[in-house]
Amino acid sequence: MTASQRIRLARRHANLSQAQLGAAVGVQRSAVSHWEAAQGKNPSVAHMRQIALTTHVQFEWLATGRGTMVLSKDMEFDSVATAEALLVDDPLELRLLHAFRESPARARAPLVEVVEQLAQQRTGRTRKPAVR
Repeated sequence: MTASQRIRLARRHANLSQAQLGAAVGVQRSAVSHWEAAQGKNPSVAHMRQIALTTHVQFEWLATGRGTMVLSKDMEFDSVATAEALLVDDPLELRLLHAFRESPARARAPLVEVVEQLAQQRTGRTRKPAVR
């Protein structure tokens, strides 16, 4: 099975349209269409990770075809995102993490910059931007 076939199978397994998967991953529907095409382009590793998370399939299976498609019960717990694992105690911080994770990939950097600017205004302290 090719990568394009695995992407299509994962999307269908999750009952998502190409447009819905694209929105969840932060790309246009046409990008998903290209990923699923026989001679199409391959998604980046970051997009492949988002596809796996969105469709609830194992990343290794999606990327390489090795292993099982669906997460086993043991793997599900290991794959829980940090915020959902209740390692974040502050409800506002949890909301912020959810908002970040649900935003399209292209909106994440500006979102972080806005939050950093607001924090700087409130505290009066400047902070060096993280190296990316």
